[in-house]
Amino acid sequence: MIEVRETACRVAERSALVRIDKEALVRFAEKLSSRDTPVPSWDGEYHFRGSDEKTVAYLLVLDTLNFCFWPLPGRARWEVEYGGKLFSGYYALALSLKRAMEEGVPFTDAGYLAGMSLSGLQRILAGPGELQLMDRRLENVRELGRVLLESFHGKAHELVESARKSAVALVKILTDRISSFRDAASYKGGKVLFYKRAQLLASDLHGALDGKGWGEFHDMAELTAFADYKLPQVLRQAGVLEYAGALADKVDRRSLLKAGSHEEVEIRANTVQAVELIREEMKAGGKFLTAPQIDWILWNLGQEDAFRCKPYHRTISIFY
Repeated sequence: MIEVRETACRVAERSALVRIDKEALVRFAEKLSSRDTPVPSWDGEYHFRGSDEKTVAYLLVLDTLNFCFWPLPGRARWEVEYGGKLFSGYYALALSLKRAMEEGVPFTDAGYLAGMSLSGLQRILAGPGELQLMDRRLENVRELGRVLLESFHGKAHELVESARKSAVALVKILTDRISSFRDAASYKGGKVLFYKRAQLLASDLHGALDGKGWGEFHDMAELTAFADYKLPQVLRQAGVLEYAGALADKVDRRSLLKAGSHEEVEIRANTVQAVELIREEMKAGGKFLTAPQIDWILWNLGQEDAFRCKPYHRTISIFY
């Protein structure tokens, strides 16, 4: 995704509120290399795995809804019970949809998706607490269903097939055809592309299907990091990202950052750029990882308490 790399780099070069500490980045890259941190494998415990057709449909719905899991101030965190345990965040979403598939909810039926009701979606995502942006989530699912019906004979796997084993082509198809995947912003008169969830779908397909069939892509290395709110939290804790005083105060006080603001765009763009620089440092040291692989390592580090000392930034957005 050269456009994502180039626009992120331009923002990083012009940023006034976020900077990359190059010395800290080199140390962090060396640490990742020296500890021989493995790239986490696809987790079948939290995700549905059935026939390839059903798995592709599940993943497409999953990444259509994969955003904004944190609660507003004073609201209870959304959680889901599965197997006698409570889960929150992304895992709650993955398990909610996994349970729905196991119970026979027809995610492979584009007509069902296009006609989904709010109450139907609420039943699928039922659990204590409040999940933000339910109306927008419903719009996303309905739009997905309509596009599949109109352009891909109602089949998620036909959408994937149309990319002809190219992750970059899949991202383009998603962002061209489905507005909820069109993750872009404006910064100082220029357009900035992120395409977080579109790129993530390609990565998820590759991981869930072991790089075979509808998960086989010849250009996975072209993808960038998936700019969300967990990666910059990890990179800031590691000293790689530094926020200007006023921005640091806002993030630490859990104040909302407006979607598309310079603050938010700089955090996300510098995250993408930092991962690119980490990848280059690791490559120079003989460790060859793609940006998505480094992203997956960082995201998993973000589940550890050591990388949660400083809060993540909060932006109400359907893109991450």
